[in-house]
Parts: sequence; structure tokens; C-alpha cells
Amino acid sequence: MLLGKERDQVADTARGLAAAGLVSGTNGNISVRAGELVAVSPTGCRLAELVADDVAVVDLDGVQHDGALAPTSEIALHLGVYTRYDGGAVIHTHAPMATALSCVLDEVPLVHYEMLGLGGAVRVAPYATFGTPELAAGVLDALDGRLAALMANHGALTWGPDMATALRATELLEWACTLYWRAAQLGAPRTLDDAAARAVIDHVTSTGYGATRAAEEE
Repeated sequence: MLLGKERDQVADTARGLAAAGLVSGTNGNISVRAGELVAVSPTGCRLAELVADDVAVVDLDGVQHDGALAPTSEIALHLGVYTRYDGGAVIHTHAPMATALSCVLDEVPLVHYEMLGLGGAVRVAPYATFGTPELAAGVLDALDGRLAALMANHGALTWGPDMATALRATELLEWACTLYWRAAQLGAPRTLDDAAARAVIDHVTSTGYGATRAAEEE
């Protein structure tokens, strides 16, 4: 079986996302790249029940090399991230809060410094029919300089150099969307300006914030 480890990874991630309530039914798709090949969830699959044998394997041109089931109808989105941004993994969900905001906003503003882990404010790609080149083109543009984008009246897409990073981006995006929605119930959310964002980046760089390290000895 081609890409056995990667197919396991796609299936495990799909089931984990379903258990967390970030995907439901057949809504969403996941892929991971290994060189010139991509393991990707199949079209029409129930993600909560996905197993490795169900996962398709395609090349970067979309030609299928293994798997009994056809790849997701959103394959162009995944391949676009790999070819344009040299990604390692892609996750598309209809996560509840991200999808809700995609129906209202043109951008999720930078309301918390953790959003800098996604690249900053999250753009909303224009609406286009699912599975079309128009949708893929709009989302890829919205991802410029970002690990996440919303898809108007549709859902969300995240990516990273590996599955762990893409999954963290998915979780962070849903958290940020929920935070924005809660804040908006109380008033107009404050946003961080460029100077504040730069200060955070400089602080993280100088202190190594976010990375574990040994305690200093007395």
C-alpha cells in the first residue's frame, strides 16, 4: 500500500476532528504530502469512520496512484496549497464558528496575539461553488502569507509544513473565531495594530516564548 503511514495519519486526523466537533458527516477533507505524492481523504466519506484503506493517493497533478475510492472533490484546493506554498498538510473543515463567521465577515480581525500563529488577520475568500477552480483560486489568494483562510458561506482551510501544524492551525482558527464572536456580543472588539503585532513577534523571538526549556538551576 502506497503511503501507508500518511494514510494512517489522514484517517486518524479525520476521526480526531470529528470527535472534537470540527467536522461532521462527510463535510471536510484532509491530506498530507510525501514528496510528489499526496494521501487524501476520499469523496463522500464519513470522516468519523475513515480508515487508512479508504484514503486515496494522488500525485501533484491529481493522477490517482492508489486507493479504491476517488479523492475529495476539493482536491484542487489541496494540490494548490502544495504547489503554490510548498505545504506539507491541508485541512478543510466546516467548523461551526469559523463557518458562521464566513457568512458574515470579509476578514476576522487580529483581536488576539495568538492569531499571529496563523499569520495575522484571517481573510475570507469570495464565495464560489465547492469543487470548482474558482473556489480554489480565491482560497489560495486568501492564504497568501497565512496558514488559514475562511471560505465565504462555506467553511475554513488551514495548512502547514506537517499535519501537526495544520491541525494546530485548525484548532487555533476555531478558537479565534469563537473569541471574536463572544467579544462582538459585548461591543466592537479592539484589534491589534501593526506596532502591537511587531512587538509580540519581537518578544517571542527574543525570549523563545512557546518552547519548553529546562529550568534554571539556583
